[in-house]
Amino acid sequence: MPRNGNHGAAQEAARDYLSDRIEERPAAPASMRWSFVLTWFMRVLAIIWIMKGLSSWSVILGIWTPAGQFEARSTGYQAMIIYFALIDLIAAVGLWMASTWGGIMWLLAVMSHLILAAFFPGIVSSGILTIVFFLTLVAVYVAVSWLAAQEE
Repeated sequence: MPRNGNHGAAQEAARDYLSDRIEERPAAPASMRWSFVLTWFMRVLAIIWIMKGLSSWSVILGIWTPAGQFEARSTGYQAMIIYFALIDLIAAVGLWMASTWGGIMWLLAVMSHLILAAFFPGIVSSGILTIVFFLTLVAVYVAVSWLAAQEE
């Protein structure tokens, strides 16, 4: 038996707390279709971005390229690879958790890639197919996020 008489009130307040994780928000009376779609879309994106982040680490560690190749590249290239090795994995963790900050970090990573591809095509080699793919993912994410927000 709890000593504090307000134990039930504390549990009630904890239940009313709004988490920033999409899947932990209180259920709306209507169906949760778009929130469910958003959560799983973010998880699929997380898997893709884990692979993207690990590919950057493989370049740093010399797995895909001969040893010493990373150190021989320009400082701009090295900074770009290190940046994406970190931000892609951080964004992937946030996406997997279906957290608000995960979506923001992912948008930052995608926009960074697109801006670097536009202004420094020698450092970030992205074909038109990659750019269209990233822009499509951003459009789908924004649309599903909007629909999930309208659902609540």
